[in-house]
Parts: sequence; structure tokens; C-alpha cells
Amino acid sequence: MQAYVHGYDARENRRLRDQASALTHLLHWDTVYPDNATILEVGCGVGAQTIPLAHNSPGAQITAVDVSAASLVQARIATLAAGIDNVAFREADVFNLPFDRATFDHAFLCFVLEHLDRPVDALQAVMRVVKPGGTVTVIEGDHGSTFFSPESEFANDAIACLVELQRRAGGNAFLGRTLYPLLVRSGLDRVSVSPRQVYVDASRPDLVDGFTKRTFTAMVEGVRDAAMGSGLIEAAAFDRGIEDLYATAKPGGTFSYTFFKAFAVVPDN
Repeated sequence: MQAYVHGYDARENRRLRDQASALTHLLHWDTVYPDNATILEVGCGVGAQTIPLAHNSPGAQITAVDVSAASLVQARIATLAAGIDNVAFREADVFNLPFDRATFDHAFLCFVLEHLDRPVDALQAVMRVVKPGGTVTVIEGDHGSTFFSPESEFANDAIACLVELQRRAGGNAFLGRTLYPLLVRSGLDRVSVSPRQVYVDASRPDLVDGFTKRTFTAMVEGVRDAAMGSGLIEAAAFDRGIEDLYATAKPGGTFSYTFFKAFAVVPDN
């Protein structure tokens, strides 16, 4: 199991749920599966993305897997609280999925590949358990797509700490821009990718709070101790960067970030 750079504490669990709530329409409006379809969600974590996935396709049967037993406990609690009854959870590693070949009609991965050092191998492991002609949907962010006002080199330096820590953990915080060639290299067919931009200003108070503050800035702020411990930055500089990121959420500030969503088909051969 590779290190998850954001950790598994209660604060990160809340951040994941805030992120999912803020981005549900942007990321999930066009992910709908037919009744009786079997879906594999890989890397479900605490169930933050499982809930909108299940709500969109209440007649589908979803199997959600994750390597963290503790996260799966939280996922079960969250889906139960949301009144969802079409999801089964199972502890499993993407590189060693405990399912027969061609078990599922479709697969879904959200914010998973960016944390892996072998994303092609992970996709091929997923393809093995999806039926020929079935689909694979992948959503990833790209920290290089972050733009904000007021501009701040301190904020950029704090973000760079997260990017570097993710790299050292074996991941890639810029993965979103590589989705098309990555899925093609994995052997998937009919690959299509669309950018999903989040733009935030004072006219969108729900995104100011839900995305700029509670999702992105909270994500960067969450690696403070790791950045200090790795000697990547001085504490005062990091804290100034976080302060400047929060400043983009004030009147007159703006924030922009782009996610990438890919659809592809498992080939017949």
C-alpha cells in the first residue's frame, strides 16, 4: 500500500466530504448507470464520491473497494446515513482485485491514480475485471491548473510543497493533464477527456466556502507538518502561503482549478 499524502485523520475525512458536496454536479452529472448494471468503484475511501455515484444510479449494484479498513468503516456509516442501499463495500488493493475476469459492467475511479506510482498497471488490473465493451470512468485533478487572485508566491510555494510530498510518496499531482495518453497506453478504447473547471468568486458563496476554503486550501494546509518535517519550507513562509490562499476567498478574490474526467471502453480482445 502506498502512502496517502493527505493522511487518514478526521480532518481529512471532513475535507473529502466537503469536496464531494461542493463538486457533485460538476463531476458527476454525466455519470449515470442503467438499472441492474454492476459497477466497481476503486479507491472509495470514506465514501465521499460513492454517495453521489449511488444517488445517480439507484438501480445499479455498486461494489466499492479500498485498501484502508478504517476508511471503509466511515464509508459504510456515511452511506447508511444517506439512506443508500445499493452499495457493498470490500477491502481490496487495486493491484490485486479479488474478482474474476469480466465480473463488472463498468468501473469508476475518482482521485485514485494520482496517488499511485504505477497508474497504467492499476488501470489494466481494473480492465481485467470489467466486461469487454464495458466502460471505465476516471476523474483526476491537476494542481498545475491552480490560478488565483490576489497572486502570491508564498501561496504557490505552499502548493509546491504538497506537489513534492505527493511525488515523494509515489504519486503525481499533475496527473489530470495526462489522462488521455495514460488511458490509451493502458489499452482502453474510445478514450475521451473533458476539463471540468471550478471558478470561484464572491458571487458564488457556496464554492467560496465549500471549495476554496474547505477543499483546496484545507488540503494544502493539511500537509503543514509533513512539509516542515521534510525541510521543504520554513514555517513562517508556509503559514503566509496559507493565509494568502484564504485571502482569495475574501471579497475581491478569485480562485480557479481544473479537474479532468475521462471515459473509455474496455476492448473486446
